[in-house]
Amino acid sequence: MRMPKIVGLKLAALAVALSATLATAQDLRPWMQPEIGQAWSLGFRGQGTSITVVDDFRSTSGLTGNLRGVTETRRHGEWTALEAGMIAPSAKVYLHDFGNTRAVTLQRGLNTLNLSYGMMAPAGYSTIGWSARETSIISYARDGKAVVVKAAGNDGVAIGTANSAGQFDYLNRDLIGRQSAIFVGALNSHGTTANPATMAWYSNTAGSNATVQKQFLVVGVTGNQTNLYGTSFAAPIVSGYASVLGSKFTRATPTQITNQLLNTARTDTIAGYSASVHGRGEASIARALAPTAIK
Repeated sequence: MRMPKIVGLKLAALAVALSATLATAQDLRPWMQPEIGQAWSLGFRGQGTSITVVDDFRSTSGLTGNLRGVTETRRHGEWTALEAGMIAPSAKVYLHDFGNTRAVTLQRGLNTLNLSYGMMAPAGYSTIGWSARETSIISYARDGKAVVVKAAGNDGVAIGTANSAGQFDYLNRDLIGRQSAIFVGALNSHGTTANPATMAWYSNTAGSNATVQKQFLVVGVTGNQTNLYGTSFAAPIVSGYASVLGSKFTRATPTQITNQLLNTARTDTIAGYSASVHGRGEASIARALAPTAIK
């Protein structure tokens, strides 16, 4: 998970739609939970929804991975946007670069914001002077205007606590209790009842805060197949699920979509399930799509 400073990077603004080649990537890949293929076969691919990915799209650093059957080197944000778009291939994917500290723009229809980054600073601040970007994100989650999907972090600590270096993710802190925010941790694999998954060693956990536990999901991050590890690559899966869910429940609010994903999570596919570690459990798009209507 990328950890930008509290002060935004001095880069040019970027918030554009992803290329059409991404929107047609509908084939099921080995790293995906097979349930998503079932959702596509029912016609739910994220149509009528949008995913805005706030991330790095301008730096010179890259990661080498494989999501599409070929080894590529891409920027962190290019990977997270590609992943979210492959899960919800008919959603419109928009990019908001770290250098753009202006408010995130919402689109028509269901909006999901993917945050595969943290805002780190030494522990101890009571208030943070957020830029317009984080201010808008936090307000959208507070007011239920967008599904806000936040990577939990890779420090192996509970949400809301400092890491071993004394650094604290203040964006995590300010999303706790927001009605349409979801924290996403990483499992080592997709779980099944026959072969339950275990928590990835690096993943942050829900911890003892009951509010966080209610907002926390886990999904499989199969880095052994993609070479991409971290909760950065757990969050886009849930962002894609939100869009897929929104393409069935077209009148649902972001808060209803958020709650449906949280309320339908599985605990029987996780080895040694604990709310303090895994929150609500492993996200299940099949269970989330099952009802004819949601409240």
